[in-house]
Amino acid sequence: MKEYLDDGRSDGPPIWAIFGDLMTGLVGVFVLILVWTLGFQLELAKNLEEAEAEREQELARRQVLEQALAGPLSTGRITISDGRIGISGSVLFALNSDRLQDEGRELLVTLAEPLDVFLEENDQLLMISGFTDDLPIQSGNLSFSDNWELSAQRALTVTRELIAAGMPADRVFAAAFGDQQPVAPNIDEPGRALNRRVEMAPVPRIVSSEEVPPNG
Repeated sequence: MKEYLDDGRSDGPPIWAIFGDLMTGLVGVFVLILVWTLGFQLELAKNLEEAEAEREQELARRQVLEQALAGPLSTGRITISDGRIGISGSVLFALNSDRLQDEGRELLVTLAEPLDVFLEENDQLLMISGFTDDLPIQSGNLSFSDNWELSAQRALTVTRELIAAGMPADRVFAAAFGDQQPVAPNIDEPGRALNRRVEMAPVPRIVSSEEVPPNG
């Protein structure tokens, strides 16, 4: 009988051995989770540092731009908000027209050189955007079919004037927004006047695959 009981106890591994293997596995899982958590936190901290550095660089670029355009800013002929240069449509064009007024042409000539220097130093392009109010094109005006076309032609006119003033053609391009991006309610003349505008915004230059240096 004793011999039978002894044989029964030796059939399986000791319970402490199983428990030890289980604890070893749990410790391994905990270590893996800890390593992953630390790695995630380090990556998050790195991303935050890079984002902060990029934000500071963008802020520095905006300050440089404001300094370069201090003259027109001081006279109120242009505004700068979030890096976008705004020019009232009344300064550049008569109502429902894409022909530059003398005051507008003079302003663009003064802007061309400092903008060109800024764009070259930061390797950026200049997007010229045209905007209108929400009033339809006046009847009898055969030059434009709608506000989209009017805003496009005004943006092109400003673009061509900057190029004529010395800005390289590969540094500037035009965009049209019509009445789709108002900065004020179109409920009265003061609001509509604010919406009739042209904006200039430095944007990153797209690097083609041919310009990317090979690895190594």
